[in-house]
Amino acid sequence: MDIPLYDRDLSWLSFNYRVLCMAKDERVPLYERIRFLSIFSSNLDEFFRVRMPAILAVNRLLQQDPEAAGEEPVSPDTLPAIQQEIDRQQQEFGQILTGTLLPELNKQQVHLYYKETIPPVHDAFLREYFLNRVLAYLQPVWLHSKQHFFLENNTLYLVIALHPNDAPEKEEYAVVNIPSQQLPRFIELDPVDGMYYIATLDDVIRQHVAFLFPYHTIAGCYSIKITRDAEADLKELKGDVLEQVETMIRKRELGIPTRFLYDAAMPQTVLQHLLTYFNIQPGEPVQGGRYHNLKDLADLPMPLKSPALTYGKLPAGRMPMVEQAGRIWDIVMQQDVLLHVPYQRYDPILRFFNEAAADPDVKEIFITLYRIASGSLIANALISAARNGKQVTVFVELKARFDEENNIRWSKKMKDAGVKIVYSIPGLKVHAKIALVKRKQGIRWDYIGLMSTGNFNESTARFYTDHVLITAHPGITRELELVFLYLQTREQPAGYRFMHFQHLMVAQFNLVARFTELIDREIAHAQAGKKAAITIKLNNLQEKQMIAKLCEAAQAGVEVKLIVRSICCLQPDQPGSRGITVTRIVDRFLEHARVFIFHNDGQEEVYLGSADWMNRNLHRRIEVCFPLYDPQLQQQIKEIIRLQLADNTNAVRLDEHIRNVPPPPPAAGTEVNAQTAIHAYVASLYASA
Repeated sequence: MDIPLYDRDLSWLSFNYRVLCMAKDERVPLYERIRFLSIFSSNLDEFFRVRMPAILAVNRLLQQDPEAAGEEPVSPDTLPAIQQEIDRQQQEFGQILTGTLLPELNKQQVHLYYKETIPPVHDAFLREYFLNRVLAYLQPVWLHSKQHFFLENNTLYLVIALHPNDAPEKEEYAVVNIPSQQLPRFIELDPVDGMYYIATLDDVIRQHVAFLFPYHTIAGCYSIKITRDAEADLKELKGDVLEQVETMIRKRELGIPTRFLYDAAMPQTVLQHLLTYFNIQPGEPVQGGRYHNLKDLADLPMPLKSPALTYGKLPAGRMPMVEQAGRIWDIVMQQDVLLHVPYQRYDPILRFFNEAAADPDVKEIFITLYRIASGSLIANALISAARNGKQVTVFVELKARFDEENNIRWSKKMKDAGVKIVYSIPGLKVHAKIALVKRKQGIRWDYIGLMSTGNFNESTARFYTDHVLITAHPGITRELELVFLYLQTREQPAGYRFMHFQHLMVAQFNLVARFTELIDREIAHAQAGKKAAITIKLNNLQEKQMIAKLCEAAQAGVEVKLIVRSICCLQPDQPGSRGITVTRIVDRFLEHARVFIFHNDGQEEVYLGSADWMNRNLHRRIEVCFPLYDPQLQQQIKEIIRLQLADNTNAVRLDEHIRNVPPPPPAAGTEVNAQTAIHAYVASLYASA
């Protein structure tokens, strides 16, 4: 069977374009539209740090050997297509910002000085601000041939072209850092005639840059930024993993350039000097605008606190049965508890760990931590538990990209408190979100497990949609204990690969095989003339084997509905994929949950988990997917998925080119916005409690 596959990176760019489209959606409040510009910019920066190095490497390989294509569909045309699409999106970004959003800000009596001279009415304030606040952080450097200057990753700089006063025919160059990591990128100015004004730190420096070069005439001032390769080969970590990851973090900031972003207004002579001085290679220069790092737009001040400028409140719901209980433990021993964040408060999870830390009958706590909140209450509870005499074992994934430093900081702090820290497994990332608490009363041991589709992180739980299950199911909790045993010993007992996991699906052991069995069962039902259906929600869909199984199911008559937020390499509406629909939802909350529903001839099975269907997740990580056995909890998940598939406001369908195709405008009164509808539904679950 010919499997219809689409390029991974072009698919991701389609997702990021959907983010950009939210910035031009007039239904979205103004400051939220500006925030979507920030998200788009931040996403693109990460793309250049993480994916572009691989794309450039594959392109060089294909130039040497046109047949050298790996698992993914790659052609020599891919790199130009990616570059063309990025350029198109960047152009649209600029049009949305300058042509729509800044004029809309003006209508709200807020003016951001953007590509314009700041008028003299602000001179006194800005001079004082520059001399008293900014000057302390500026470090001008001359670009002399005898001196090498290293451009730091994603740091903002101004390149200054100067003429010495005593030799005006001579042109010299210097760079000045823009200290946006130490000072606010945007500065509120005094209002004038009811209009509020905002200036960029960049322009404040531009306006006063002559102060740094008293014996020169300023000929030009142009912004630049360099993006460096953030990838690191962590497959063969041995020995002191902590020390090696710390070394990797330092080296990351010294990585090879993947993008040299420069101001389009820069003269060619200045650009050529910079390309030579910084040894910029072909393919790395990218023409940009006057300002870079526009992810900082997320911090744009809001002088007028109008509720119309931001999303209305969707307060997180409570779970009265948990709040009113003496101990969460007592409830969970009687029934499973399923939490839907951010539609519900994360407090039950925090309370569970707090109670476990203080309960004298709790003897052991196990947990995996992938991305730890910077001020993690969960980590502090684990520290208290260890100091209270409990055996606490924490698996910290040191290879969680861009969170390594924070994870290292917390692992050291927990280890100092007596927590047993288990570090990364060579060649694997542990992406599972699982915890296990063991409690002993007399001779009886009780186990409670926590499993989540997202990180145990109270910060991201405010805007990532996830599901967290707390259960005392004896089969599930015993299998969780096996997973933690493996994480600590790295050993696989005889027969461990399949026979011990009857409930959980664990990558590296039975996850791929079990998903394949579930799809095959639906195929068999369809072939027998029975109703057969598969509904799956993922962040990313790329793994070829699983895409092939979904296409096989669709061809057999299985109804296949997919919700894929980001990367989708399955091309719908192709001969091999007829009958498969792919929905994408981008809205105020980041869709993050992974959900798997199999019709099973009317006896539906529902699974949640941490695993996307990517090569890395299925073959190079430890992932855990888990079943929902409680029919009421199954119904909650099915209703949430139903609302997402019914969304006719922010959901789009992906076509064969992975373009975002919006639904027809809904008739008045028939609008369905999944996230607001889910908020109302989840609130109704406990309205009478």
